[in-house]
Amino acid sequence: MKVRVEVMLKTSVLDPQGKAVEHALKMLGFANAVDVRVGKLIELDIAAPTVEAALAEARSMAEKLLVNPIIEDFRIHGV
Repeated sequence: MKVRVEVMLKTSVLDPQGKAVEHALKMLGFANAVDVRVGKLIELDIAAPTVEAALAEARSMAEKLLVNPIIEDFRIHGV
């Protein structure tokens, strides 16, 4: 089963890449772009017997390796 892990910096953490993208968008005339945040998407193909097992395994992977819980939040969903 394909699983996606979406990782974003916590809202309390400064996102310099997001600020750079926001500035570039404004320079291109997209004045309505505000509070831009940049994250990462990790797509996994997990061979598990059930959807619940695949999601649980992806959560374990995220908690142990894929996410820095001090500065990042994450969401997991099946594709």
